[in-house]
Amino acid sequence: MALTHLRNRPAPLDRAFTLIELLVVTALIVIISTVVLADNNRFGGVVLLENLAYNIALSIRQAQVYGISVARFQGSTFSAGYGVHFDASIPDTYELFADAITANGLYDCPEPGTNDCELVQSTTISTGYTIQDLCATPASGTEVCGLSKLDILFIRPEPDAWISSNGVSCINDHSTCAQGARIQLLSPRGDVMSVSVQANGQISVGK
Repeated sequence: MALTHLRNRPAPLDRAFTLIELLVVTALIVIISTVVLADNNRFGGVVLLENLAYNIALSIRQAQVYGISVARFQGSTFSAGYGVHFDASIPDTYELFADAITANGLYDCPEPGTNDCELVQSTTISTGYTIQDLCATPASGTEVCGLSKLDILFIRPEPDAWISSNGVSCINDHSTCAQGARIQLLSPRGDVMSVSVQANGQISVGK
């Protein structure tokens, strides 16, 4: 009876993976990992671009705070306005400046490193992110992009922005200044984000 029982007992199930099953599982893991890593890289790029936009917005806000307060420049100047300068020919750099040497609302630095330069702080953008475009909205209300230069100045005691474009000063008449400015930023992956400044001093970040 015991031998008959053992003889009639079903064979144990084969629990091993076949080669095809193993290849299918491996392919699925590779596909899922590729999708996850691609989305993660894109997410990381967008986050870095957003951080850059907020850093530029904070630099403009810093100029605004300095401009409407009593911030000393070069040890003896307390009355200068402060601004941020952008140059399309140098898309990875922007400058915080004091409008002290020549009070024209523009960044003047004929001799870098000397007292003839209005530079307070220069910021270099790294990791392939750049300033893609400079735009301004004149009194006509139609935004103009492709500017060569953009200067955003703040003068005590008002928080209003004096926005000069293409190196043309509007310091003598605020009504000739642009009503708004936009700094468009680009990531290495092609993502775009902008920092906008209104004539009333409002600063915002968006796409």
